[in-house]
Amino acid sequence: MFIEKSFNSNQSTAYTHLLINNQDRAGEGDVLQVISPVTEELVAEFRGASVQQVDEAVSSAKAAFDSGAWRDAALRKAVLLKFADLIEENRDQLMEALISEVGSPINLKSNHIDTPAAFVRWFAEGATRDRTRHLGFNNTNTAVSMVAYRPVGVVAAISAFNYPLLIGVTKIGAALAAGCTTVLLSSPLAPLAVLLLGDLVRRAGFPPGVVNIIAGGAEVGRALTEHPGVNKVSFTGSVNVGRQVMQQAAAGLRSVVLELGGKSAAIMLPGVDYTQYAFWLHARYARNAGQGCGSPTRILVEESRYEEFCEASRKAYEQITVGDPRDPKTIVGPVVSAANRDRIEAGVARAVEAGATVIAGGGRPDIAKGWFLNPVLVGGLDNQAKLAREEIFGPVSVVLTYRTVEEAIQIANDSDLGLKAYLFGPKAQCLQLVPELRVGTVQINGGSPLRPDAPMTGYKHSGVGAEWGEDGLREFLLPQHIDCAMG
Repeated sequence: MFIEKSFNSNQSTAYTHLLINNQDRAGEGDVLQVISPVTEELVAEFRGASVQQVDEAVSSAKAAFDSGAWRDAALRKAVLLKFADLIEENRDQLMEALISEVGSPINLKSNHIDTPAAFVRWFAEGATRDRTRHLGFNNTNTAVSMVAYRPVGVVAAISAFNYPLLIGVTKIGAALAAGCTTVLLSSPLAPLAVLLLGDLVRRAGFPPGVVNIIAGGAEVGRALTEHPGVNKVSFTGSVNVGRQVMQQAAAGLRSVVLELGGKSAAIMLPGVDYTQYAFWLHARYARNAGQGCGSPTRILVEESRYEEFCEASRKAYEQITVGDPRDPKTIVGPVVSAANRDRIEAGVARAVEAGATVIAGGGRPDIAKGWFLNPVLVGGLDNQAKLAREEIFGPVSVVLTYRTVEEAIQIANDSDLGLKAYLFGPKAQCLQLVPELRVGTVQINGGSPLRPDAPMTGYKHSGVGAEWGEDGLREFLLPQHIDCAMG
């Protein structure tokens, strides 16, 4: 099914077929509507997968796994490399779909398209790596042992709306490199770019059933995570939904990989030059309309320098452009839905009513249509305030103050979430503080772009298991001990 819809004077074709066993399939389930967050116009309306089609997709993946069609590591490497090439070759079409359904600024094309392609290439190389561990003889020299690693089986991968390709492609990339077969479920808010991958899957040469791609809502997600043919579930989303996914998977004794967001602290150490980092810091949580799990949404500054930081922040905010996602200068596009905009605004309003102050930004830009918000920096809170504790998933950050570095570390750790933390200051001092932070990733003085060989993992309620890197690939492998008697 194809639906053509004009938005922002650009013509787009929405691809809405499911991919099951390498065949295009029209959905037979509930109707999904994709509304442009830029124009508030209908982009696509189509049926997502039915529960029966979930069963067909999982059965297809299981049949492909059992057949051994995906067992050859050299084939896996070659097909994954071709898949990465096709993602890059079709980057403009994929990005157009992302703009139409998420409103993500075009200046994030590299993050959305090139980064997942690079990750797939890294996983492709990992597909042929021999991970066998040779344990040698036992203590009586009568037997020799080794540990081999086998693919877990069928993996259900569930993506999120904010970076649907990055999240979805890297989930299946790791699982496919390990020798698993997959069913990828898009977010119902952002199905179009993910469904476009179906054509690339066929062109890359994946055997039938190795990659299946479906779209749907909560009922489809539940059918997938509870399906007896699924061996492992990989999910990215909110803590509450992640908890439900874990419970559903546990009913069938299936293991999970969960990435569930964060409330990341950025500690500006004593003496740091605020003007050096202010723009980077505020643009980091404002980009993609704040819809990013690793955003620095709690900024910790010395109490005695609070006003200095506020002034540097106001100047930095002058450089942050809100508007048309197709304008390369735009940093902040719209949030994904009207409901999300209302929720974000309500959260800030409650904080202000309770005594918080708006340091910079706030309100809506003068744009006739679209679910746009100006980024906003809020002060006058402590770490117990709701705005400082809950992931708001919008272009909002709070400024908290500390008197000593020890207190700053304590505040940073005082959270149920532990995905990321940021340290700004002398490198040696930052490295000394890293072990004190209960988070999966620490970036010092801005760090670097995402790298495929580094794990993404969350402490506490931010997740279970790891994604990316060797740790992420091993999530989809099971150890098998081989004990061989001599003679």
